Amino acid sequence: MQTYRLGKTGPEVSAIGLGCMGMSGMYGPADRAESIATIHAALDAGINLLDTGDFYGMGHNEMLIGEALKGRKLENAVISVKFGALRDPASAWGGIDARPAAVKNFLAYTLQRLGVDYIDIYRPARLDPNVPIEDTVGAIADMVQAGYVRHIGLSEVGADTIRRAATVAPIVDLQIEYSLISRGIEDRILPTTRELGISITAYGVLSRGLISGHWQKDQAASAGDFRTHSPRFQEGNVEQNLALVEKLREIAEAKSVSVAQIAIAWVAAKGKDIVPLIGARRRDRLSEALGSRAVDLSPDDFAAIERAVPKDAAAGGRYPEHMLQHMDSEK
Repeated sequence: MQTYRLGKTGPEVSAIGLGCMGMSGMYGPADRAESIATIHAALDAGINLLDTGDFYGMGHNEMLIGEALKGRKLENAVISVKFGALRDPASAWGGIDARPAAVKNFLAYTLQRLGVDYIDIYRPARLDPNVPIEDTVGAIADMVQAGYVRHIGLSEVGADTIRRAATVAPIVDLQIEYSLISRGIEDRILPTTRELGISITAYGVLSRGLISGHWQKDQAASAGDFRTHSPRFQEGNVEQNLALVEKLREIAEAKSVSVAQIAIAWVAAKGKDIVPLIGARRRDRLSEALGSRAVDLSPDDFAAIERAVPKDAAAGGRYPEHMLQHMDSEK
């Protein structure tokens, strides 16, 4: 597995990371044993970057990863954790808390659930509108000095916030959605991270399965699945989006690869500073994603892909409108 350094001072991570969110109910029920087997298979294949959030399953995801890592060499895993999202007992969302005191509180519980002495990359899940980013990053920097965190990351923030954060402490990466149908970072955010030497860890590279080649028009999201609320999966939008997938399928079949492999390879080929996070929660999907590493895209392939799926061709936003209004990266 090829590796890249995150940012100027960050850890060496595999060219593909494993996003573990879907193993804790965000996309409906998941199989615990298969989830752990998938994490093991990823580590065995050379994937060392494991991404989670302390609010995924209200701590379930961290405990799952902690269980999967038992008996394994922890130095072979780079654990990235998002914090700050508030939830209630009914699983509803309650905003963001990134106050310095909250940073240290969330971190203490994360260390306990994962069963580790430090977190490799720690980041606020979103910008807290009530707390200057300098205060949040400063609190994480204190935890770096204390040895509880190794590196600082950001998530879903815009160019101005990135610049402000970088004046406080080194930022190794920005985690943000990036795919063939979610290309908003190309306008201001990606140029800013490249100017500052900050990497991108890209989630949603298959747009939550929409452009994986496996989603069907009449497929219904199960109860508790985020996609039941996603505009791109709604009737009237999903048909247009799946038509784009069929155009992509023609290119994939001509290269004897899958649609998912083309979509992942496109993101990976956009720069060595971009690491796709694959949200596989089954070993077969992980194996398919790993196959993207062998997909070589020529300039003609790039041109064909972008003709098939032009920028801004997707129908519907990547999140519901009320969520987009509160996302710093969308400003």
